[in-house]
Amino acid sequence: MNILQTYQTFYFVGIGGIGMSALARYFNASGKKVLGYDKTNTKLTRNLMNEGIDIVFEDLIDERITSLQKEDTLVIYTPAIKTLGILDHFNQHRFEVLKRAKVLGLITENTDCIAIAGTHGKTTTSTLVAHLCKEADLPFSCFLGGISENFKSNFLYNGSTYSVVEADEYDRSFLNLSPDWAVVTSTDADHLDIYGDKNHIEEGFRQFAALVPEDKQLFIRKGLEIGRGHQTYAVNEPADYYSDNLRMDHDKIYFDFHTPAETVKDFVWEIPGIHNVENATAALAILHNLGADFDTLKKAISNFKGIKRRYTKHIYQNGKIYIDDYAHHPTEINAVMSSIKTFYPDKKLLVVFQPHLFSRTKDFADGFAESLSKADELILLEIYPARELQENFEGVTSQWLLEKVTLDKKEVSALSGAFEKIKEKDFDILLTVGAGNIDTLYDPICEWIEKV
Repeated sequence: MNILQTYQTFYFVGIGGIGMSALARYFNASGKKVLGYDKTNTKLTRNLMNEGIDIVFEDLIDERITSLQKEDTLVIYTPAIKTLGILDHFNQHRFEVLKRAKVLGLITENTDCIAIAGTHGKTTTSTLVAHLCKEADLPFSCFLGGISENFKSNFLYNGSTYSVVEADEYDRSFLNLSPDWAVVTSTDADHLDIYGDKNHIEEGFRQFAALVPEDKQLFIRKGLEIGRGHQTYAVNEPADYYSDNLRMDHDKIYFDFHTPAETVKDFVWEIPGIHNVENATAALAILHNLGADFDTLKKAISNFKGIKRRYTKHIYQNGKIYIDDYAHHPTEINAVMSSIKTFYPDKKLLVVFQPHLFSRTKDFADGFAESLSKADELILLEIYPARELQENFEGVTSQWLLEKVTLDKKEVSALSGAFEKIKEKDFDILLTVGAGNIDTLYDPICEWIEKV
């Protein structure tokens, strides 16, 4: 029997994380008692509480914790939390304590798992796969790394035959999964604090790919070296599955999709960027192998609204455009900037960027500087530390990064002062970008631009 079936209560330490909250929603939807802790009250934690989940925001051992029985309670934690009194209490009293990735892996053991991996593109691809599964009415549950704009959540229950999961390479979490179908979108260097160098991260993805049974399907973006049997996908070049004949008409992209046996013309797609057509190609390859018909897939592709904070775009009556994106790696920022420049080549672009992690800023400083220099003006926020301490990265600051940027109009700002600085600027397009708490600017900016 799967260990998860022995528990009726699930306590989440760090419940407000995007991956943790999806698991919390899963157990809550399954009729289990779910409660947890997070250090910050956010829109996501408020949504969880509205769904009936009990959350505290102080590191205190109160009656809600002391009343829990270890025989009945599984404690799930995120590796982003290093030290916490609540977590110490559970360990000292010998509760079963598991990492988030281990629990997600246990869930996938009991389903036909569709796992989407890659240093870039996995959130868009996995969310699109989930959307296509829903439109094709397949019996599935999904665990996503972003909030789907179609179903307004990072979790959806539509049955239990399949699970759609975002396979996270951080901390080698994806090696806990039991994938039956898988996609690898990219293997660029990232998380060097975990892997050390590009060779080791590529080896991590090879280990993940090896988890897929030989009689199931593994889809790899053409050009990646994985070292085992797989099918390839690509854009604008032949592969086992590929898309080509891309045409832009206003804010829509049209493309043709090729399988090994046929060509299906004129898919309509509203998510900008060639890289996103590539993500759509991978998702279509998966659903084609699951038996979905192309009439359903065409309709589903056309009504896919994207993911919150993945090129979330607002066009205002005053002519201004606001785009918000989660990109936190130079490759991702380049993709966003390229999409903006393609659609709006003559508009003045103001970028507000919050670097995420001292280690990532240090490792990719030159790449960040090159990508950010493509803006017309830059407000560079202070580095969001997440799990890291600045004292371990002497000299790695936003001012240090700013000096590498070749723009004339550039400055560093604290998050607390950024909104007032934005209101003083002259721009046609505003791009806020980053993976920390820069998202707190989103609502104030939307309300302000609406009134300008």
